[in-house]
Amino acid sequence: MTKIAAPATTDLSDEFPGQVRHVHPGFRDFGRRVAFFGPVATLRVPDDNSLVRAAVETPGQGRVLVVDGGAAMEYALFGGNLGKLAEKNGWAGVVVNGCVRDTGELRLCDIGVKALATHPKRSDKRGFGESDVVLRFGGITLAPGEWLYADEDGIVVAAQQLG
Repeated sequence: MTKIAAPATTDLSDEFPGQVRHVHPGFRDFGRRVAFFGPVATLRVPDDNSLVRAAVETPGQGRVLVVDGGAAMEYALFGGNLGKLAEKNGWAGVVVNGCVRDTGELRLCDIGVKALATHPKRSDKRGFGESDVVLRFGGITLAPGEWLYADEDGIVVAAQQLG
């Protein structure tokens, strides 16, 4: 299967200025793919990544999983094992408003992974959180089914597929 190159976020910003929303800077790259895009699936999780695992165990179908961990810096919500599952199940990428771990393993996963920072501590696993919800972080509002585009210059979101 041939992978389609992700459109550059700078080009999308220039070509569709009234249609894209820009996530505030600060997200770092951790996966093998720096540029990725796809329709969004959302999760809001506290200090618990049980729903993250459940999501990446399902077929990704080229989607981007956006995980809002409230920008918490006390634990990681995504790591190497989940990265391998996301790659195996066809997710284009994962954006974590929080921390990741196992960065050496994530670099080997052929998906995009963006997060604010790293932390070695794992999160709890109690099954808490919400899926398919509207998220607000990074200066934007993001809804399931919208399109996310990410590369080394940042993250932009649009209501529909662009380009």
